[in-house]
Amino acid sequence: MITAIREVRRAKGLTLDEVAQRCVPPTTAQTIGRLETGTRTVSVGWLNRIADALGVDSADLVRLPDRPEIAVAAVLDGSGVQAPRRPASVVPPRGAAGMVAVTVGGGIGDYRAGDEIWCDRLAPEAYARALNRDVLVPRPAGRFLFGRLIGREGDKLHLLPLGAGARQQVVSDPPWIACAVRLVRAL
Repeated sequence: MITAIREVRRAKGLTLDEVAQRCVPPTTAQTIGRLETGTRTVSVGWLNRIADALGVDSADLVRLPDRPEIAVAAVLDGSGVQAPRRPASVVPPRGAAGMVAVTVGGGIGDYRAGDEIWCDRLAPEAYARALNRDVLVPRPAGRFLFGRLIGREGDKLHLLPLGAGARQQVVSDPPWIACAVRLVRAL
């Protein structure tokens, strides 16, 4: 199996030791190095542990022939644009099971017409993970609310809709919400 562990680790600016310490349970930098270079076989268990330590999907660490990689030509930051220090590539985003999307028909808040907002569906016990994030909330009769989850009191969610001057909305006991995790925008 060919992995992209090293590329993802470097793209996140982490050392071998930092990744090793983030693993649960922690391991050694030498072990992570061997897994990166292929001198040690990467099992599914190791792949999942390293993906969790890097904050990515385990599928993002596996190179598949049908997932094209795009070469990084430049790095943009506050001081300008520079060539990358090392060769790097990115993999186009892919959806996961259970995701839902919101398409933006007209600009509002931080979103522009044509944007796609990819969201992870959350069950009620996971709502706290979405605090201070944009969420999609189902309403009766096929309607929805979309806004920033700013609070939760018992079974009531407090949302601040997008746009200037919008008033806070309170929703009681929704069966699920979907937290925005990725913005896909064509330029």
